[in-house]
Amino acid sequence: MQGARNHTVAERLTLTIDEAARALGIGRNSAFAAAHRGEIPIIKIGRRLLVPKVAFEKMLAEVTSGANEQAEETRPPERLK
Repeated sequence: MQGARNHTVAERLTLTIDEAARALGIGRNSAFAAAHRGEIPIIKIGRRLLVPKVAFEKMLAEVTSGANEQAEETRPPERLK
């Protein structure tokens, strides 16, 4: 299974916790803590924690769409000229 390590991040279906942390702009320890709290979706294979790309992207889409909706709700009404 030596060749499996030669795949680029774009080809793989999962990210490591370190890769997910870099994508989120947080530290490694924070990413592991978030994964254990269920805030970052993970699958466990042996001792490895992997982040499925599809679930990760879905999580980000949900969080950003929720933030956009919340921002629109708190935006003051526009003034008529």
